[in-house]
Amino acid sequence: MIVRDGLLALPGEKQPKRLDLRIEGEVIAEVGCLGEEETEVVIDARNCLVLPGGIDPHVHFNDPGYTHREDFYHGCCAAATGGITTVIDMPCTSIPPVTDRASLKTKLDAVKARAVVDYGFFGGVSAQSYEQGYAELMSELKDDVLGFKTYFISGMESFGRLNLFQFENVLKQARNLSLPVLLHAEDHDYITNAEVTARASGNRPVDYYHSRPEVAEIMAVSSAVELAMHHSARLHIVHIGTARAAEMLNKKCVTGETAPHYLCFDRADFEDLGSSLKVAPSVKSNGNRDRLWQLLAEGVIDFVASDHAPCPELGKKTGSIWTDYAGIPGTGTMLPYLFSEGYLAGRLDLAELVRVSSSSAAATYGLTRRKGGIKVGADADLAIIDPARTWTVDGRSFLSKGKTTPFQGRTLRGKVIKTMLRGAIIYDCAQGITASPGCGMFLRRHSP
Repeated sequence: MIVRDGLLALPGEKQPKRLDLRIEGEVIAEVGCLGEEETEVVIDARNCLVLPGGIDPHVHFNDPGYTHREDFYHGCCAAATGGITTVIDMPCTSIPPVTDRASLKTKLDAVKARAVVDYGFFGGVSAQSYEQGYAELMSELKDDVLGFKTYFISGMESFGRLNLFQFENVLKQARNLSLPVLLHAEDHDYITNAEVTARASGNRPVDYYHSRPEVAEIMAVSSAVELAMHHSARLHIVHIGTARAAEMLNKKCVTGETAPHYLCFDRADFEDLGSSLKVAPSVKSNGNRDRLWQLLAEGVIDFVASDHAPCPELGKKTGSIWTDYAGIPGTGTMLPYLFSEGYLAGRLDLAELVRVSSSSAAATYGLTRRKGGIKVGADADLAIIDPARTWTVDGRSFLSKGKTTPFQGRTLRGKVIKTMLRGAIIYDCAQGITASPGCGMFLRRHSP
């Protein structure tokens, strides 16, 4: 197969190169100005940007267990429509949580016949699993997971938060296993007490914001970074919404991600849109967005992840900001948003776009041998995008089970025409999903 005459986003290049690439089997075999055999299939990519398939390293596909909110098939299909070819699923929003080898096997058995994109798992350390013998349980999982997710504050009864002492011990064990610890970084004591006052103030988005403002994130990130630096352990801060917190990241051992909703929306938007924009951490005050874009372009923030966590429409309409579900669908809009409002808007050059949507996540989680770049020998994972086409986000058309999106009605430039996974077209904008459930492959980390 040949992808002909595309504008290729090659590793490190700030401008696209008009070239062809040949795919043999599942991998990229050649890049250049290529001839073709009579029997070869040709995909015409003329005037289209050809990016490495996007990696979304933070999704909650809720399978098995909470499949009324999302399941692996629908989540993967949504990802493919947005040019995502690899996802990494969180351990906390499935039953049972992935905190030991048996629970990982349960999850893998449940999803392997449903996946449409390639996927990896994070293991987790909860308050419960910590008491059950965290060090041994982490060792059980080390060969099959890409890191360990933890929380400083958690609303999940089945996945309790860690205190600082417990978190420190988890960092040390993860260091011994050469794996990163991922942290939901908001200060438990601050939020627990602030929420009492905020609830008494009312039932508005601004009240929810006041229960977990910027300082709650800053305090948590500061403590976690100090512990990671002290022990030379790898720490990754997820879904950063506060610019000051992002500035604390340290390339020596601390990485971080943000999400499209923190780059697009602020507290004023939350007050207008209501619970369609309710997430945790909350979107923050005006001024954070522009600085987050700067830190992303500068490489201080390593990459973008969707934190895809949808729910049925009724979950967003309980009548109270305090009980409305905190989470939104995002895996299908992540790369299109970055392409439109990052690359085409001039906030990111092409090399930066590739880094924040694919290559940096691959490097962070040990997937660079196969993923994250258009290069000979890599998996032929591609997102083919027509930059001249515009489209309007409509949650009703999402392939995710979640239809309520804060991006509703937003017009984006650049349309994903085709998504390819290991040399096969899994999504075509004219045909929809063209792959069968189960074509996605379970990924383990590679040696550095």
